[in-house]
Amino acid sequence: MDFFLPSSKSGCGNSSNEGDLKWWQLSLIGVGCTIGTGFFLGSAIGIKVTGPSIVFSFILAAIGTYVVYNLLAKMTAKDPQDGSFCYYAKKAYGQWAGFSCGWNYWSSNILIMGSQLTALSILSQFWFPNIPLWIFATGYAILSIGVVLTGNKGFDKVEDLFAIIKTAAIIMFILIAAAAIFGWFNLDTKQVIVPNSSQKLFPEGFKGFWSSLIYAFYAYGGIEVIGLMATRLKNKEDAPKAGVIMLILLVIIYVLALGLAVIMAAHGSFHHKESPFVTALAPYNLAFFPHVFNGAIIVAGFSTMTASLFGVTTLLVTLAGDGDAPKVFAKKIKKMKELPLPSLGLAVAGLIASIITALLLPGKIYEYITTAAGILILFNWAFIIISGLKLLELKAWGKTISFIGIALILAAVSGTIMEKSIRMGFFISIIVVLLIGMISLVLQKKVWNKASRAK
Repeated sequence: MDFFLPSSKSGCGNSSNEGDLKWWQLSLIGVGCTIGTGFFLGSAIGIKVTGPSIVFSFILAAIGTYVVYNLLAKMTAKDPQDGSFCYYAKKAYGQWAGFSCGWNYWSSNILIMGSQLTALSILSQFWFPNIPLWIFATGYAILSIGVVLTGNKGFDKVEDLFAIIKTAAIIMFILIAAAAIFGWFNLDTKQVIVPNSSQKLFPEGFKGFWSSLIYAFYAYGGIEVIGLMATRLKNKEDAPKAGVIMLILLVIIYVLALGLAVIMAAHGSFHHKESPFVTALAPYNLAFFPHVFNGAIIVAGFSTMTASLFGVTTLLVTLAGDGDAPKVFAKKIKKMKELPLPSLGLAVAGLIASIITALLLPGKIYEYITTAAGILILFNWAFIIISGLKLLELKAWGKTISFIGIALILAAVSGTIMEKSIRMGFFISIIVVLLIGMISLVLQKKVWNKASRAK
């Protein structure tokens, strides 16, 4: 496959010229592009599931994320492809792997759009609590589709601004939280809850900690696309260093922000309808912060959802061009700025499905969709690791690290079965994977085998 996928959670696209990036620039791009509503809002579910130990979940997820990034960067340096990591899956294991990888990534992005759409609606209820989720979801979906239809050339520059807003919002919380803890606001309220026992650190036990891993991994989602940007480095050998620095920065930001949040509010006060950072500062009655922070997340989340809509539309066109999707989805309307209307139509159908589910399941839909999207992302990460094991000549240590990455991914996926409140997301993802697998088996027998014999 020969395309570049925008980050599924950030919206950061391919705006850099090939070969002009320094390693530190790629690191900063990765930080800005990876941070998304999965961290701003999804982490609240992780805290609810495990408590203050969510900090350790994010550290373990960072290790798994580095394994994926490092292998993808090495494959990209060895065989540069301005396109999908699914190319490497197809190269390593055949057309079924490329097909499965592509459709799995398309499905994960559809679910991510639904997750973002639901998150935006939940955040908007902060100001308008009596308006149903599906009404907000419909409004944001229409706005997003409108942006895609206009083909706004300045959208990439706006995305860069949104990346700054997301990062600035977290830094703002860290500074304000530190000031609140040290009593700089001269307020009577000063709440610090330091977990000084294993019971307080792991209030939900090992099962809760296990279940929280998926939300930590989800917050690092999008890193697979940054790995492909290694082709744009001046010195390709700097890719691993750029990844290490990027992840160190992300871990510092994530762990510091979450660490402050979990010692400023009781474990039971966190919930999926409010960012954990707003919850943490609620006792301090800072009237401006919830509104400013909520607005920043909504702006960033909308950019993410819209960029994902661009991404799945482009992806389906490429899948159709490669024979992995019906040819109708490769058609573009010349009178509408070469818009791939059939591909966009299928993506819009996914948005409509999200609106309907938000109407039917307003209380649980965010947990379900976010969990399923996170699992599908990890399936693609597993594809990256097993492709690297076959295509790269790894030494014993490199293979060991790769297997550690696979083990962490399996732990995150299996952990979703342990928690009743998010278990449905696991089954949703399994249904998607089984469906894709069945279709690939049929195509293998009826199409691809015949094509290979004809050659």
